[in-house]
Amino acid sequence: MSHNVKNVETIWVDLPLRPVPAKNMVREIPHWTIFEICKVTLDSGVVGFGETMVYYTWGEERVTEAAINQVVGKHPAENMWDDALGAGLQIALMDAAAKAADAPLHQMLGRQIRERCHISWWDIDLPAEDWISECKLAIENGYTSFKSKGRPWWDLIEQTRALCETLPDYFEVDMDFNGFGIDTAHSTRLMKEMEQFHNVVMFESPLPHHDIAGYQHLRRHTEIPISMHTPNHIGEPSMETCIREEMVDGFVVTGGATKVQTDAHVCRAFNKPFFIQIVGTKIAAAFALHWGSVLEHARWPSVNCHQLFERDCIKTELPVINGLAPIPEGPGLGIELDDEAIELYRCDPKPKPYPHPDLLVAIRWPSGSTTYYTHCQQYWEDWYLGRLPFFPRGVNLEHIPNDGSAEWADLRQRALQAAVHSSNPPF
Repeated sequence: MSHNVKNVETIWVDLPLRPVPAKNMVREIPHWTIFEICKVTLDSGVVGFGETMVYYTWGEERVTEAAINQVVGKHPAENMWDDALGAGLQIALMDAAAKAADAPLHQMLGRQIRERCHISWWDIDLPAEDWISECKLAIENGYTSFKSKGRPWWDLIEQTRALCETLPDYFEVDMDFNGFGIDTAHSTRLMKEMEQFHNVVMFESPLPHHDIAGYQHLRRHTEIPISMHTPNHIGEPSMETCIREEMVDGFVVTGGATKVQTDAHVCRAFNKPFFIQIVGTKIAAAFALHWGSVLEHARWPSVNCHQLFERDCIKTELPVINGLAPIPEGPGLGIELDDEAIELYRCDPKPKPYPHPDLLVAIRWPSGSTTYYTHCQQYWEDWYLGRLPFFPRGVNLEHIPNDGSAEWADLRQRALQAAVHSSNPPF
């Protein structure tokens, strides 16, 4: 019996978030609950599976008919390094190929150098009380690191102070700014203030990635390591440029299998640490663990985001002890699908509405005024373009619940068109 691909099946699921992520994710990435599970069945009966998370667009992530036609009738190893297939199908082919060889996936990726890998807890930007509760939960589950977002719509200094006062000395925080540091004139002071917090051990993407001189300046004037994503978009500097110009201390490696391997080899050649960021359910987490076991410079904790969910579509536990997760045992990914959960959360492949129809966001300024928005893309743009103050002290973000009133509906309708600035008492 051959091990050629017999057929490819896709299943869409909508997984429930835990309460804290659920109430915060809604303003920016509510669709991060939707996944396409991809099953690849071989002539021999071997079944491999993978998954793709829906990101900011709809349709680009789906397994296409062209991709299915490319792999059917061929051995999974023939196409499994083709990143253009998309994450779900690529992971499924790798899982199937390793199972057909009765080998754990990491044996097909390289020489194993570690049996346990660093792994990080992840959350979107949160109010201080939610940061604190999430880190408490992370510690209870064996994690020693937390990645979150540094955002100008919270009082970042006081928020970080409140968090760090609750953390043990060993617990580490990676602060991802996604370029909100804007420029060195603004960000240098903020980064220096953040250095006072012992638990904060990394600044990720403090500036827009094209600002080569800005990254050089920050590295000279701050003590905390700086990282950025390996380039995925036109206009971003290459890894060669980042290394030659000494912009960063290490990288965030993400993307398809060939890109991960290629970027990891560059990091090894130049002795640059990185963390793997493959986002999704426990399928993505297991895939990242197999990579982490063979990539020498994957020395920073991986980010997979599966901790967000109340229930996963995988039965297999991925335990974490002292911040480290063992590589799943068994052939392929070494994990088992939860068919009951898949049937329970099966959904039609259609997007969630964006912005959320009941979302109204208020930015409360320390001056007493308020600015209202309906979704994050509005205030992201306003901050990036310098229309709003840079990381002001005393600022706060609130969700304004829909009370069914005409006033709420009118305010939201106006905020849909553009920011509504008000000096009136808070709604």
